[in-house]
Amino acid sequence: MRPILYSFRRCPYAMRARLAIASAGLVPEHREIVLRDKAPAFLAASPKGTVPVVKDGDTVIEESLDVMLWALRQSDPDALLDMPRAGFDVIATNDGPFKHALDRTKYPDKFGSDPAQARAAAQDFLDQLSQTLGDKAFLYGDSPRLADYAILPFVRQFAHVDRARFDIDAPAPVRHWLDAFLASDHFAGIMQKYPKWHDGDPVTLFQDAPRPTAPA
Repeated sequence: MRPILYSFRRCPYAMRARLAIASAGLVPEHREIVLRDKAPAFLAASPKGTVPVVKDGDTVIEESLDVMLWALRQSDPDALLDMPRAGFDVIATNDGPFKHALDRTKYPDKFGSDPAQARAAAQDFLDQLSQTLGDKAFLYGDSPRLADYAILPFVRQFAHVDRARFDIDAPAPVRHWLDAFLASDHFAGIMQKYPKWHDGDPVTLFQDAPRPTAPA
């Protein structure tokens, strides 16, 4: 039975899952979820109601990083898993302190936060990424690794809060890394639009543009 991917196009967690699935060359059934009107079958598979979710037979994978690893452990032609252990530490910082600061920069009213303080905390992470990047195209060399694809969707979201300010404040290596990603065929491929899925709809397969070579 073909695995099922429940996804939402604009969610950074779902983006990184799709990046890994596409890199692995897997073609699950794609079910696009609208978060304000969640399909009953989706909630039955994962009552917590967040994306991405993969249902592979009787196995349900509910965390985006676990989905990435599920895909890449089946097939990893681009060697995304070939990175130092430090890459997982950087992902943890992204998923913890940076995401906390990102949310409080983007939604200060919701969180009752000081956006300037939150932005400063986020900037600390961008500075850390800049040091890791140096003059490389990606965090750990000339081609992307798991950490790049796990983190880039969140840096994209932060940049979109105020792109003009990001272009001023973010270190040049981080800007170049993000812009190369946004211009890539791989990103365009995983961002194509799917209609909202309803129970009983014909099967729609996940599709992706051919995997690109690393940007020059």
